[in-house]
Amino acid sequence: MAFNYDAYLRTNKMPTLWCWGCGDGVILKAFIRAMDKLGIDKDDMCLVSGIGCSGRFSSYVDTNTIHTTHGRTVAYATGVKLANPDKTVVCVAGDGDALAIGGNHTIHGCRRNIDITLIVINNFIYGLTNSQTSPTTPRGFWTVSQKAGNIDPTFDGCELAMAAGASFVARENVSEPRKMEKVLVAALKHKGFSYVEILSNCHINLGRKNKMGNAMANLDWIDSITLPKKKYDALPEEEKGNYLATGILKQDEEAEEYCAMYEEIKKVHQGKRAKITPDDFNKKL
Repeated sequence: MAFNYDAYLRTNKMPTLWCWGCGDGVILKAFIRAMDKLGIDKDDMCLVSGIGCSGRFSSYVDTNTIHTTHGRTVAYATGVKLANPDKTVVCVAGDGDALAIGGNHTIHGCRRNIDITLIVINNFIYGLTNSQTSPTTPRGFWTVSQKAGNIDPTFDGCELAMAAGASFVARENVSEPRKMEKVLVAALKHKGFSYVEILSNCHINLGRKNKMGNAMANLDWIDSITLPKKKYDALPEEEKGNYLATGILKQDEEAEEYCAMYEEIKKVHQGKRAKITPDDFNKKL
């Protein structure tokens, strides 16, 4: 029997507004399958999205949803999670939303290790607003804001998330939907900040303008720059800069989670325990 996606969708919003061949639809289906596999009730999830093509997620998924301002997904989600620590809170953002205007919120979500899953759909471009350079646009690519070719150094969002303190970090390729689903299941189960980057195609506003004339050509290019983590780790150091590793890149089950620590702070104010001290934490400064 075919999987019943309609049970998790606002079917009155169908069809989606995404371009034909866009990877966002594949990601949406993998996310729904992961949610179903974990048995997460729709009423027990809040999905927060910002501005950009990825922002449409909150329109289509039939859970509690917030469609907020550009770059503020993690900030809104932090408030939702602190007020409802027993609920599953998910952010969906694009590379511009999460790593440019929202980069600071992403860093501090990672730093706090609050139990939120941030799905970053990285299509290497500001797709919705017609092809401006994003933090992940490869050097030399044509964009409307750098028509002679992008000269900006590119951001590795996963490296940033690991350095900032996220306890779960993973990356997958939209052409591997089953692997993506497994990563999303692991991320949603993890207690702590889960940063999941999914490399996706924008063949309309990145591909066609950079000699990739259709969705498959754009996906072939993504395939050419990715390697599973085991193969990536086996490369000589001088070759690793040519590829992005996929799979689970970090998973720390021992890191303190922010909501749990916040509950202890509440006990201090309620007179139920003494002041928090450095000895209360596993990791010392």
